[in-house]
Amino acid sequence: MHTPLVSRRRAKVLSFAVFLIGLAIVSYLNLWWPGIMLAIGIPLAMRQYLLGRHYDMLVSIFVFVGVFITVQFDVSWQIVLPVLFTLGGIYLLFREFIESTETPTDEMEKDLNVEIEEKNKRKRKK
Repeated sequence: MHTPLVSRRRAKVLSFAVFLIGLAIVSYLNLWWPGIMLAIGIPLAMRQYLLGRHYDMLVSIFVFVGVFITVQFDVSWQIVLPVLFTLGGIYLLFREFIESTETPTDEMEKDLNVEIEEKNKRKRKK
């Protein structure tokens, strides 16, 4: 796993802001389906990128953009959508049960360290 670019809290806030903007665009253009797939998938992928989870980001983009393209361009979704969701689910299972060695305490400690580093950077800029 790569080093996170920002703390978990900041990544969560930034991705939620992008999600709200996506919802605004989807509702303004009245493109709920399949636009909601992009409004969910892009913030999720951004959050994973900010947390240094690059493979997770690629899988999220693959699944959510794949669903969007399948629906938007009338691709035969009876085969493609189950394959996309199955591949995404299998990846998540393998990642969590095979690769994950961190305990929740380790993750919390990393987040605190990243937040401290962010605060120090902001202080130096002032």
